[in-house]
Amino acid sequence: MRAIANVHGQILPLEDVKISALDRGFLFGDSVYEVVRVYQGRPYLEEEHFQRLARSLEAIALGGVDLVRLRRRVHDTIAAGPFREAVLYVQITRGASMPRKHAFPKQAVPLELLWVEDYDDAPYEHLRRVGVGVVTYPDRRWHRCDIKSTNLLANVLANQAAHDAGCYEALLYLPDGTLTEASHSSFFWVKDGALGTTPSRDNILPGITRGLILGLAGRANVVVREGHLRRDDLRSVDELFLTGTTSEVLPVTHVDGQPVGSGRPGPITRRLQEVYAAKLREFLSASSY
Repeated sequence: MRAIANVHGQILPLEDVKISALDRGFLFGDSVYEVVRVYQGRPYLEEEHFQRLARSLEAIALGGVDLVRLRRRVHDTIAAGPFREAVLYVQITRGASMPRKHAFPKQAVPLELLWVEDYDDAPYEHLRRVGVGVVTYPDRRWHRCDIKSTNLLANVLANQAAHDAGCYEALLYLPDGTLTEASHSSFFWVKDGALGTTPSRDNILPGITRGLILGLAGRANVVVREGHLRRDDLRSVDELFLTGTTSEVLPVTHVDGQPVGSGRPGPITRRLQEVYAAKLREFLSASSY
């Protein structure tokens, strides 16, 4: 099925969407976005994603967006497919203005773009069983990574370095070696039976799946400890895994070519995969939607 877009309420094929060359999202990265997984025609963790979208809009002072109306458009576009297993992309820019200036234009109208496309989970299903390799890479992003903006060039370069090395992801580290997050994922580690995670500050994105896993850790009888892991500490952790909207809970078995723990997905990672799957089943079996 072709991807279907919705621009200001108009539903059309994604390939037919036309956006002004003067749009500030294109010119300046003056825009924010969200990616939502759709299971059986239903957007998962929709409320959490839209809450984060609202925070991002507020953080860059981008007003005039009716998020209630936008959510209706999301549901209309999913139903227009109709899409079952899919990915939803939402992007809000400050709009187009002339002449090109850095300061916020007074007359620009925000651009509200979303699209839905079919999603095949089979490749991720395989990776969740066997695990993936990652590389470490310098964190060269700006200092407001808590805003889900489209300023992603540093992320792109880091992820390309991972792909060039035959790996799935790049773990980002600061000049002192402190690990922050991955190029498009959150990460967790396991040491001495406890689950470790980087504190949610300006230098990491508050991942939606990350938040869900933190909330589910109690179900898995796993203790959570916030703290900082350094690059040199990676050799001493027992398990490592990534979380993300499409990757869900993804084991990491190798870092920079060296095995993590046994070199296979670990027992706590597996336990958290199970509670994630159970939570998703609860969502899909809920009678009201």
